[in-house]
Amino acid sequence: MTTVGILGGGQLARMLALSGAPLGLRFLVMDTAGDACAGQCAPMVVGDYRDQAALAEFASRIDVATFDFENVPAESARWLTERVPVFPSPRALATAQDRLAEKTLFRELGIPVPQFAAIDSRAGLDAAIANIGAPAVLKTRRLGYDGKGQFRIRTPGDADAAWAALGPQAPAVGLILEAFVPFQRELSVVAVRGRDGGFRSWPLTENWHVDGVLSASLAPAAVTPALAAAAIAHARKLAEALDYVGVFALELFCKDGQLLANELAPRVHNSGHWTIEGSETSQFQNHLRAVLGLPLGDTRMVGTACMLNWIGAMPDPAAVLCEPGGHWHDYGKSPRAGRKVGHATLRADAAVELAQSLQRVGQALERQAQVASVLERLRAYDA
Repeated sequence: MTTVGILGGGQLARMLALSGAPLGLRFLVMDTAGDACAGQCAPMVVGDYRDQAALAEFASRIDVATFDFENVPAESARWLTERVPVFPSPRALATAQDRLAEKTLFRELGIPVPQFAAIDSRAGLDAAIANIGAPAVLKTRRLGYDGKGQFRIRTPGDADAAWAALGPQAPAVGLILEAFVPFQRELSVVAVRGRDGGFRSWPLTENWHVDGVLSASLAPAAVTPALAAAAIAHARKLAEALDYVGVFALELFCKDGQLLANELAPRVHNSGHWTIEGSETSQFQNHLRAVLGLPLGDTRMVGTACMLNWIGAMPDPAAVLCEPGGHWHDYGKSPRAGRKVGHATLRADAAVELAQSLQRVGQALERQAQVASVLERLRAYDA
């Protein structure tokens, strides 16, 4: 029986393990926290990702390794590749970990991207603001996620505050200034590439964020076929350039009908959670198929779907479970402000049915604000 090792023990590892059970797979999770939620579904090795003794134990018990988050040290991934197959590759992981390397790759591949500049000093920040303009966003090059490690600069006068907030981190993680994009929509391509180079993409997804954290995802996104094809072509370019194996997400801004790449996530992705019930093959099972060299599954949608993220604490599941297409996912985490603790997916055969279901759930859970933008977009499906 094949054992898949997962570096990182969060909800993504948990859902990978659950999706791999029908394939007869076993799993071993490595995490720094003994109470990581994936440990409820698979045995664990607890240790620092740079601890070679813990890594050696992990490697000795698995047949192939993958990740559930992108901040696993790339050097640890490289160390593992000398002992077991590792997918995606350490190169892909390292590229996605550094916003400067990531944006540079986008530009080299001809994928449109907002203006950006590496920031090494306070004077360098002033020079970059003068060149790029304001508003802009100062970000850490490494270790930022869900809106962390970012400071929005509305005018050049905000540079002092931005440097005070992030400048002390510059020696350790580096900084990058990016032009602020007044986008109309946030979109993502969730795609998979196999060991044999086979490539498949799920339908384009539209996303809404609150305070930098994903709040809701709707699939398929109501976009023109040409825009969807362009987004998927960008994702394919990235996958082929990195010789990528597994599932990944390319996050995009849409402004005036044009796409700008935001970032690459080298793993299964929050905006693809709807694929568990809304697609012939989920992102989780296709990731496992890819890293094991198995045939990729069909990525066709089954109707329309909306995923709602639960942040901080889980609401009452009854409002979702009473819906014909309601599906509930509790990650087994203790409540904590800002923490992703679960999600729900609503699926329906038609957009009008999904809108009705979503409206009922929003009212029952007093989440009208969370569903309002999705409902507005669903009305456009029939316009």
